[in-house]
Formats: sequence, C-alpha cells, structure tokens
Amino acid sequence: MFTIIKRRELNPTVTELCIHAPLIAKKAKAGQFIIVRAKEDSERIPLTIAGFDREAGTVSIIFQVVGAGTMQLNSLKEGEAVHDFVGPLGKATEIEGLKNVCVVGGGVGCAIALPIAQALHEQGTKVTGIVGFRNKDLVILEDEFRACCDDFIIMTDDGSYGEKGVVTAPLEQRIVDGANFDEVITIGPLIMMKFVVKTTKPHNVKTVVSMNPIMVDGTG
Repeated sequence: MFTIIKRRELNPTVTELCIHAPLIAKKAKAGQFIIVRAKEDSERIPLTIAGFDREAGTVSIIFQVVGAGTMQLNSLKEGEAVHDFVGPLGKATEIEGLKNVCVVGGGVGCAIALPIAQALHEQGTKVTGIVGFRNKDLVILEDEFRACCDDFIIMTDDGSYGEKGVVTAPLEQRIVDGANFDEVITIGPLIMMKFVVKTTKPHNVKTVVSMNPIMVDGTG
C-alpha cells in the first residue's frame, strides 16, 4: 500500500503528495524518477522525485494537473493510496566534486530543480538559485529554495513578484560579474532551457538540461 501521508496544494494547478514508500526512499537520489498510476486503469505517469525522507520512509512527488491521469492522481486524498508506485528509476544527477553551481528552474520544473539544489547544498556546494514563473500566483517552493541557496533570485514575467523578466537576465549578470560557476543545471520549459544554454555557451560554462518533457511514459 502506497499511502498518501500528506497532500499540499502548491498553487491552483500544482499539487505535492508525500507517499509512504520506504524501499524507494531508502535508495532514492536527486534526479531519479518514479512511475505512478493513481488507479488500476490509470495511465503511467513518470514524475521526478521531488524529495524523500529515508527515516520516515516517504517520497514526495509534485505534479501539474494537465490531463486525465494527473486529474485522477489529484483526486486522491490523504489516507488513500496510489495503485502503483515504481522506482527509483533513471540516473541520479551527477553532482560529486562540484563547488559552485547555479540551478535554474522554470515553473513546475522547480519541483525537479529543488532536490538537486538541496543535494548540492548538503555536500557543501555553493548554490545560486534562479527560478522563474509567469506571475506571483504560480510561485512554488520559495521557502525550500531559500533554505538551500546561498544566492536566490525569483523572476516573474509580469513583475508581480520578485524581479520582472526572464531567468537568463540574472544568470548572465552573475556570469559577467565573475561568478565562475563550475556548472549550470537548468530544468523547466524547453524554450527556457534553450535560452539558458544560449546564455552560458559564449562564456564556456558547462550546462546540463533536463529532457523530462520528452519522457512520455518513462521510456522516452
């Protein structure tokens, strides 16, 4: 039984579920994913692990309600259970040896960026976090990012919260100012990641992107 221990609505369309899955929690690493089915006849949904607690035996997932599968998942309440919860799958993000990293997240992609930023922070890496959203109402996980970032910037398209503009503006400014990042890790919409790469490439800063949007049912 993969019981939902805690449920939290992060914004009107994004939900976090904390699920009891001790065997997965025991082996999970930042960057890995699970495949979940809300009910027996639900579609397979691959979701990056948003957090885990080895002692409590829990794994957190964050998802945006965009279709039938996520609507079924979102209908489940605390105390109920998901039908299938398989993982951890995939290759963990390579962070060993990194001393100074910028993590750039966009929208619901911030749910994937957060555990990477936390893992970097835990190993003593200097973490710069830059996250972007369309507006204030869509901001998620701000407190969690602030807790694990040495430098943290929120951008909104309309300027309703944080600074107005896109994530590449503060990223380029930090690079020009001599941040000397070992690596930039970016997770979010494909167009955002494309422009992050266009920003870092002229400065020869190694950049890692996430291909989650093309993962389909976990097979790619």
